[in-house]
Amino acid sequence: MSQRSHRAAPEHTHPDDVPVLTALAALADPVRIQLVRELAGAADWERTCGTFDVPVGKAALSHHFSVLRAAGLIEQRDAGPKRVNRLRRPEFDKRFPGLLDLVLRDQAPGQAPDRASGPA
Repeated sequence: MSQRSHRAAPEHTHPDDVPVLTALAALADPVRIQLVRELAGAADWERTCGTFDVPVGKAALSHHFSVLRAAGLIEQRDAGPKRVNRLRRPEFDKRFPGLLDLVLRDQAPGQAPDRASGPA
């Protein structure tokens, strides 16, 4: 007998259907950036929702995952009682080349973003 989840399966948006402003808005929040960075360092379907060390409660975390799904950044699926995650890096990179590279670049807390040009 297989164990069924008590919740509906998550809805996903394919990155091809995501406007650039939606992608940018999803990546504008520090908690969501942290989620994306942690997923980028993990194997597909390795991280469950409860394994992220973020400073928000369960309801807020659920909202952040929903925003990331709607922006085409992540996929989620149920594995028994847990929900596992995958960063949709190949698909997202195809739609928005270089955007995740910018987000995933190491940056010290409080450090200003790198500037390729401008006043010194």
